[in-house]
Amino acid sequence: MAEPFQTEIEAFERQDRAAPPPPGAVVFLGSSTLRLWTTLEQDFPGIPVVNRGFGGSQIADSICYAPRIVFPLKPATLVFYAGETALAAGNTPEQVAADFQRLVADVQTALPATRILFVSLKPSPCRAGLLDAMRQANALIKDLIQPDPRLEFVDVLTPMLDEPGTPRAELFADDRLHLNAAGYALWTRILRPRLAPAAMP
Repeated sequence: MAEPFQTEIEAFERQDRAAPPPPGAVVFLGSSTLRLWTTLEQDFPGIPVVNRGFGGSQIADSICYAPRIVFPLKPATLVFYAGETALAAGNTPEQVAADFQRLVADVQTALPATRILFVSLKPSPCRAGLLDAMRQANALIKDLIQPDPRLEFVDVLTPMLDEPGTPRAELFADDRLHLNAAGYALWTRILRPRLAPAAMP
């Protein structure tokens, strides 16, 4: 039986053999929110970016496949987004934070100089019932990140809420889960200063 996401992972590997990304690029790793970010190169001009989002994945899947689709690229920075699907599947915030901690340990063992930016879990309208769990997971991960200068927590949850504290529907596609162009534009504004050449190691 084929492993989950095997088709996507093999496609990444073929892509890298055909056109190897430059060492020191910025790799975006995680779930469908990143996979669907089709304007990534245009949104970060002058910054070599590689999209390694694969839809429906959890942090455990990134742990499994990072040795194949991230480590060989030797990125200067890894931008990571996942964990939302795990909460929706019934995992606890503590489990999500523990999975991220394992991912960090693996990356830092293989790539000790690589920065890791954790993009906080986003407050999508269709998962508004998970907002408290998302806040808890974000807080746990932020605490894990704080002592290590190679790690950075990027808060997208706060600017994606309106004044009453509900998810801003205008940032989301019709499925009320994934971002639309306005949502990606917001993420670009938040991430660009952190990925500008002056901010890179």
